[in-house]
Amino acid sequence: MPIGEFGGAPPLAAEGSPVLTTPMYWMYEMAHASLNPARAVTDATKLLFQNPLNPWTRTEVGKSVAAACELFERTTRRYGKPEWGLNDTEVNGIRVPVEIRSVWEKPFCKLLYFDRKFARPLRSPQPRVLIVAPMSGHYATLLRGTVEAFLPAHEVYITDWADARMVPLSEGRFDLDDYIDYVIEMLHVLGGNTHVMAVCQPSVPVVAAVSIMEAQRDPFVPTSMTLMGGPIDTRRNPTAVNDLAQQRGIDWFRNHVITKVPFPHPGMMRDVYPGFLQLNGFISMNLDRHMDAHKQLFANLVKGDGDLVDKHRDFYDEYLAVMDLSAEYYLQTVDTVFVKHSLPKGEMTHRGTRVDPSKVKRVALMTVEGENDDISGLGQTEATHTLCSAIPDHRRVHYVQKGVGHYGVFNGSRFKSEIVPRIHDFMVSAANPSSLQALAAE
Repeated sequence: MPIGEFGGAPPLAAEGSPVLTTPMYWMYEMAHASLNPARAVTDATKLLFQNPLNPWTRTEVGKSVAAACELFERTTRRYGKPEWGLNDTEVNGIRVPVEIRSVWEKPFCKLLYFDRKFARPLRSPQPRVLIVAPMSGHYATLLRGTVEAFLPAHEVYITDWADARMVPLSEGRFDLDDYIDYVIEMLHVLGGNTHVMAVCQPSVPVVAAVSIMEAQRDPFVPTSMTLMGGPIDTRRNPTAVNDLAQQRGIDWFRNHVITKVPFPHPGMMRDVYPGFLQLNGFISMNLDRHMDAHKQLFANLVKGDGDLVDKHRDFYDEYLAVMDLSAEYYLQTVDTVFVKHSLPKGEMTHRGTRVDPSKVKRVALMTVEGENDDISGLGQTEATHTLCSAIPDHRRVHYVQKGVGHYGVFNGSRFKSEIVPRIHDFMVSAANPSSLQALAAE
């Protein structure tokens, strides 16, 4: 299964060796452990200055001390996987409870179904959507707003990728080829008549999976494919992220960001790209903004502005929760997508077979980009239309959302008010050629 010059995923620097590539993960764990005494003292101090029986509690000094304690606690905390918190939704003006359950599971992923518990069946079925979440450092809960926006008018499934440090080494490796296999298996489980939607990074493996299914005349090929802010061809309008991969090269990433999971995690000794390194990259891109946000949190805590404090907590509880990525998957993705541009060049393979997007004929295609996207530049996702040349013009749609960046492509007010309705109309019309032709002409 060659990818470019490599056989499968690029080999790891310390593969087959009992010693770890670098000590960074172990040092990270030691740093967290060393902070435990200070965190305990800080928690006790915060409780003291929030105690209503303490006369200092309502003073400016007392509020400042309590605020400083919370700031210290939040900046030194290890954030766990957030909860979905989607307990109900509104369908046709009626509140409906939602049960989240797993309907398919493998070591590195669960397929979650947001089961809406209707008192009586709907008169007509709603589009079934498989949302393929990014496996790029954050948990699938980062798409909570995406799921919430689709629940009122869609039957929603989402990929819930596992934290690699929680997967025992005995479960084997996981690379980009496995990712593609997972997508195909999930589409088989859903049994056809499904719309697949890839958010950012999974656009490449989703295109590959659909291309393979079409080449094999798979009956479970999705009805439509929606790609949102995906790096299909990063040679178009390259961003700082794309330039970094080109400048460093795959050897730099292999030698500098891959380490082994330490004890006591279940995935001990597994080669990973640690989530804390990815988070460091996220934060460093907008360091001033994050520093200002935490300064503002301190001020709001002292003022007692609960609403703004809760908004900060909600955002950063999600943003700072990160997961480790399998080293094989990470390196193969960087090499295939950002260094060699294998898919747009026609050089990408899966299990030894070339991925050919020109085989895609039965699947309607929609691409969505953000005007101000600084992660996937304008035109990178649109390139899919060139690759999937066999799709009739009336079964393809491209949309650029004005005034939004990368995050705004799949979340936020404009996403809900302007992007979601267009995707819904596209999905509903995908099985009706005449309706889709009219939509494409708009």
